[in-house]
Amino acid sequence: MKIFDGHCDVLYKMFMNPKLSSFLDSKELQVTLAGMKKSGVKVQCFAIYVPENIHPDLSFHAALHMIDLFYEKIIKPYKEIKLITSQSDLANLKDGEFGAILTLEGCDCIGSDLLKLKTLLRLGVTSVGLTWNFSNAVSDGALEERGAGLSRFGKRVVSTLNKERVWCDVSHLSESGFWDVLELGDYPFASHSNAYSLCPHPRNLRDEQIVALIERETVMGLTFVTQFLSGKTTATITDVLRHLDHICSLGGEDFVGFGSDFDGTEHCVTGLERVENYSNLVNELGKYYSSIQVEKFLYKNMAKRFPK
Repeated sequence: MKIFDGHCDVLYKMFMNPKLSSFLDSKELQVTLAGMKKSGVKVQCFAIYVPENIHPDLSFHAALHMIDLFYEKIIKPYKEIKLITSQSDLANLKDGEFGAILTLEGCDCIGSDLLKLKTLLRLGVTSVGLTWNFSNAVSDGALEERGAGLSRFGKRVVSTLNKERVWCDVSHLSESGFWDVLELGDYPFASHSNAYSLCPHPRNLRDEQIVALIERETVMGLTFVTQFLSGKTTATITDVLRHLDHICSLGGEDFVGFGSDFDGTEHCVTGLERVENYSNLVNELGKYYSSIQVEKFLYKNMAKRFPK
């Protein structure tokens, strides 16, 4: 079965380790082209995440560096990997071809400069997470104690994403920021979050937030970060299924997918340590859900709601 994965941090790992071997089959990467071929991952979202230890004056340059890595190390060397920036690009993927979507995880790198955001969009970014865990000029993040919502500049950012038909990613966002986006955003979604009622971590979404996403007919990607699944440094595929079942119980069968966060977490779900292990999840899904449902969870729900 085809898989659409809503989030990974391959670009961050490549940025932090310039000596990293190729994307083809690196042992140091959880997502590789070889792994995608084995697992059935047809479309992978690649996040630009600029770590906090990068000086703010250099953060936009770091983002540009990651975009260069995306094109030079992932798109250019492999003729079977195709840049995805539209629904037509998704529809035109052939057998043996794989889609790569460029995303932004946190607007820290643009400061309060809308031109920098527009530049990233022109370079191919088609999904924008407004914050990482803390505050920036756009909003507070999920771990910022103040818990503020969108700033005046943040509302201009959301308006720009609306005009450009770009996903506005609410994963990592404060709860107040989430509700601001649901009010103002045309294309909200959550790339990698789980259910707060099953695991009360600030990065997870409360039931009323999940229902709001469902009512907007958008999609939420369940993540394999163990702390967001079980609250511990260990988790199992059963924990993933618990969160999936809960989303479905809220009416989310057509509005849930997966955003693994491969290469962005130190603690892996047992049996889901690398992208090629998706087959273990697929096998477990098949025990409890119909083939039609599994196809929706793995690919169709995400692909259908890609906004461009």
